[in-house]
Amino acid sequence: MTDFIRFFIPFYFIFFFTISFVGISYKVAKRISKNPNVLPKDDSAYGLVGFYFKLILSALFIYTILLLIFPENIFSAFKINIPEPHTVRYLGLFIMIAALIWVVTAQMQMKDSWRIGIDSTMKTELITQGLFRFSRNPIFFGMTMSLFGFFLVFPTVITFSFLLIGHILMQIQIRLEEEYLLKEHGPIYLLYKKRVKRMLGFY
Repeated sequence: MTDFIRFFIPFYFIFFFTISFVGISYKVAKRISKNPNVLPKDDSAYGLVGFYFKLILSALFIYTILLLIFPENIFSAFKINIPEPHTVRYLGLFIMIAALIWVVTAQMQMKDSWRIGIDSTMKTELITQGLFRFSRNPIFFGMTMSLFGFFLVFPTVITFSFLLIGHILMQIQIRLEEEYLLKEHGPIYLLYKKRVKRMLGFY
């Protein structure tokens, strides 16, 4: 493991979170005079999804810091051996960087419709242009690819667990949002849903 990769990973996720969640949310909040983070904090099923999102993000941050401080000990724990490790590792780095650019681009294209969670108090525009022509959920797709890239860089059972659990939570959130969008936009959303896949391509 190179020192570059050791330092890149934690700073990547810090930068990812700062730009794509804090930064974008701050800009949108100033324009709409409302906090775009509308994830509930109650004990409902939807609130539980939000709680586990925060939990997995906290665990991810702690794991990347441990990789920085104790690289050999942490990386060797539950390591998965893969062929051509150096090639796969740098492919993972490329995917992570591309995923960050993809996510930020999609968030900017959402403009004032960007929300963290489902905003039932303010109707937002249905975005179907830009990256949304190829994916109904480009932000979730980018986040999934970011975790996939992380797994390729550090192929361990733990990073695979982050990918798997994160993907499951995002799929639950996507379906909750689809129900809401169908109620809000009706036939327009149905046409969009038929035309564009949930994530990308065939899926």
